[in-house]
Amino acid sequence: MSIDILTRCIHLENESRDKLYGAVSFPIFQTATFAHPSVGNSTGYDYSRLQNPTREQLEKVVAALENGIDALAFTSGMAAIATLMELFHPGDHLIVDSDLYGGTVRLFDNISEKNGIEVTKTDCTVENVEKEIKTNTKAIYIETPTNPMMNVIDIRKLGEIAKKNGIWLIVDNTFLSPYFQNPLDLGADIVVHSGTKYLGGHNDTLAGFLVTSDVEISEKLRFVIKTTGAGIPPFDSWLILRGIKTLGVRMEKAQENAFEIVHWLEQQKEVKRTVYPGLETHPGYETMKLQSRGFGAMVTFEVQDKEFAQSILKNVRLIQFAESLGGVETLITYPITQTHADVPKDLLEKNGINDRVLRLSVGIESDRDLIAEFERVFEEARRECYGGEKS
Repeated sequence: MSIDILTRCIHLENESRDKLYGAVSFPIFQTATFAHPSVGNSTGYDYSRLQNPTREQLEKVVAALENGIDALAFTSGMAAIATLMELFHPGDHLIVDSDLYGGTVRLFDNISEKNGIEVTKTDCTVENVEKEIKTNTKAIYIETPTNPMMNVIDIRKLGEIAKKNGIWLIVDNTFLSPYFQNPLDLGADIVVHSGTKYLGGHNDTLAGFLVTSDVEISEKLRFVIKTTGAGIPPFDSWLILRGIKTLGVRMEKAQENAFEIVHWLEQQKEVKRTVYPGLETHPGYETMKLQSRGFGAMVTFEVQDKEFAQSILKNVRLIQFAESLGGVETLITYPITQTHADVPKDLLEKNGINDRVLRLSVGIESDRDLIAEFERVFEEARRECYGGEKS
C-alpha cells in the first residue's frame, strides 16, 4: 500500500523504535565518541564527526522523503553547498542560474572562482543552458522556484540535457521542500536543502542537506564530510527530526495563507507586481503543475517606491522583519539589504531586485490576522508616504 507523504513525514522516524525500547521520539545520542568492544570490533559508530545515530536517523528520513539513496546532514545550507563544491576541480565549469540566494552567489564569486572553478550565470532556460555547455562543463546548478524572484525552471528538461552531456543537474529544493517537490524523480542528480527553513520549520536551528540517488556521488560526498567535519550535531539533528513531523501540515497551511495574501496584494494600487507561481498568470504556472504537488508559501512583491517599502518594514508587528524563511512565523525580508546584499549590482538589476522589492515567507498564523496586519501596515505607509492618499 502506498503511504501518503503527509503520513511519511510523521512516521518515517519511528521505523527503528523497536530497537530503542519503543521510544516514539528518536533519542539524542549526545556523545562525541563511542567505545569499541575489542580490537577490530565496532558498534557501527566510532566518532560523531564521522557519524552519530541521531544524525544518521535524520539522514535516512530526508533521503526517504526525497526518494534518494543517501542524504548527508550539515551544520547549515551553506556548509552543504560548500561541501558540494569540493567535488569539482580547478578548470571545471558550472552553469548556474542568475537568480540564486545571495549566499550561494557569494560562495561562487568569492570562493569557487578563487579555487579555479569557472562559473557562468544565465537564465536557465533549455536554450540558454545548451548554448553555455562546454567541454569542461561539469554541472548545472538551479533553484526552482528561484530566490527571490520566483522563476520556475523545468527540471525534467534540464535533467535530459544534463544526462545527454554527461554532467550533473543540482537542484536547490529549499522553497518547496520534499513535501511539494522531488527533483531526483525528475532527473536531478543532487538535491540541496537549507534544512533551517521548511524542514526545521521553527527558526530555532541551522541545518543543510545534500541528497542523491547516485552511489558514486554519495561515496564522494561521504569522504568529504568525514574529512572536513561539517556534519550536523546530535541535538540539532533531533530538532530537525522533530520539525519534519509537522512538515506536511505546515506546508499546507502556509500555502493556503499565501494564496489569501497574494489575492489581497493584487488588489492594492501601491503593489506594482506580485510574483507567486500559484497564480495562473505566472509564466511558470503550468510547469509547476507538472513537476510539483504545490506552489509553496514564498511570495515576492514590488511596491511603487522605496519609501513605501521601508515604511512597511518599519511598521510590521505580527509579521516580523527578519531574514530567513520557512518557519511557522510569517517573515518579511528586504533582499537588497539582506539576503542579496553581496550580489553584484548589475546582476540585481538584471533579475529585477531593487529597493522596492519585498520577499514574504508566509507562516501558519490565522489568515484573517495576517490580512488585518497588512491592512494596518499599508494604511500607515499611505499616511507616512502620501499623507493618507492612495496613489
